[in-house]
Amino acid sequence: MNRPLRVGVVGCGMIAQIMHLHHLAELDDRFRLEAVCDLDQRLATACANRYGVSKVFTDWNDLVAESLDVVMVLTSGSHAPPAIAACRAGSHVFVEKPMCLTVAEGREMVAAAEKASVRLMVGTMKRYDPAYVRLLELLPDAGEVRLVRVTTLESPYEPYVAAYPLLRGDGPPTEVIERLRADEARVLADLLPEADENTRYCYRWMLLDNLVHELNMLRGALGEPTRINFASLDRNVVELSLTYGSTECHLSWVDLPGMARYSQELVFYGLDKRLTLALPSPYLRNMPTELRVETGQPGTPHSGQTIETVSYQE
Repeated sequence: MNRPLRVGVVGCGMIAQIMHLHHLAELDDRFRLEAVCDLDQRLATACANRYGVSKVFTDWNDLVAESLDVVMVLTSGSHAPPAIAACRAGSHVFVEKPMCLTVAEGREMVAAAEKASVRLMVGTMKRYDPAYVRLLELLPDAGEVRLVRVTTLESPYEPYVAAYPLLRGDGPPTEVIERLRADEARVLADLLPEADENTRYCYRWMLLDNLVHELNMLRGALGEPTRINFASLDRNVVELSLTYGSTECHLSWVDLPGMARYSQELVFYGLDKRLTLALPSPYLRNMPTELRVETGQPGTPHSGQTIETVSYQE
């Protein structure tokens, strides 16, 4: 295809404005933003005006009917309904995380994409981080990886996004918000009928909204876990112990709302090398991920460390 792909965006909120709309405009030799949609009419119109888009919708069904090359679903909550509809309309689909709320929804999304012969992609962007890709290249030379530690220190996002000229609207209609919240609560209740409120909250917000990135990076490096040893779920602290074959993995996620200093590290302890991936806040454009490589010489006190900045195109 020689022409730019015609793209429609569903959801004009914070992540759409900070990342996706910005990058679509940057890559105008490959993409042309054709339509935007948001429940908030004022916000959708403001985004359309900023990016020179003539087609503005408040119902994603209307956007999907435009027969676009690509539909990007950037809303909160489950992305299954608009994604499935877009696939059936013949559009390739990109969805933000979480992909959906249930395994059944995910399977339906995949089936719709396969039946329509279109591509369905989930925005787990950390798998494509150049420093992460470099880590995967180095991992086979690290020797037997006996332990992996993943530590995420969550922080307030407001200080990180304050520098961006975010557009704001009036907010979606109250009755629409209430309906969407009720629908999501019903899905979670059906999925986890015997779970208490804390467990449902942790599933929805800790697992699907936060740990999805950590677990996805582990999957890319180690495959699927062979055993789940321990899980402690809380709104402030999550601790997981997993086994991947002969590799043990300890994962910690901590919410620290009093300090605007996000930190995320994955450390692979191999017999021959120690590899540390230090990821910045996901809200900082072009902030590089740091890769530290530590080596030693058996039988001697000699050791060394190199720090790689692989790319600023994050």
